[in-house]
Amino acid sequence: MFQILRVFHINLQPNINKFMKSLQKKIMDRFMVHLKNSDYTPKDAKTIHSNSRDLTYGMTVTIRDCRVSSKFIELDVTVHKNNLELLVEKLVSIGQIDHSRHIVEEEIEKNQLIKDGIFYFNNERFWECHEALEGAWKQCTGDEKELIQGLILVAAALVHYQKYENVVCLSVLGRALKKLHNKSGEYYKINVDRVKQKIIEMLDKKEIFTFTF
Repeated sequence: MFQILRVFHINLQPNINKFMKSLQKKIMDRFMVHLKNSDYTPKDAKTIHSNSRDLTYGMTVTIRDCRVSSKFIELDVTVHKNNLELLVEKLVSIGQIDHSRHIVEEEIEKNQLIKDGIFYFNNERFWECHEALEGAWKQCTGDEKELIQGLILVAAALVHYQKYENVVCLSVLGRALKKLHNKSGEYYKINVDRVKQKIIEMLDKKEIFTFTF
């Protein structure tokens, strides 16, 4: 009697490729790359995002987002730190480098996080403001927690504005106003009443603008 031996071919290559990509991501670093803005507006964000990917084709890099402020073109990138300089060189046709910031988890106390958040907000670095204030929010309780959440939502709304997602921006501003509606006075030199007035003005006119804390 003969036995039939069945041989199954297992293609391991897809699994190997997935493993290698996962390994690459683990050894890559996240940066906020700020290029000098000559005359771009938030309307250009999607085009710049697409162009930046074309310019860096062939590199091991992820450009996950593009945001446009009056000062900077902000690219949220993941790349090996040794290749950051090469990445910046490839992006020079979009704009000269102003600065980059390595995004890492840090233990920072609340007061410093709020000061950082104010600095980032006043320099139209709204994503970083959002992250700093969220870190402070985690260390707060009660009314202060709700107030900071309102400020976080203002920053989050303006992140959407920088991506030309104006409908989303106005919606998030509405949520921010609800969080701040019974808050007033000064908080770390932030005039809360003035912030609320700016939000109301944007919602009433359906026109978005940036301002300082």
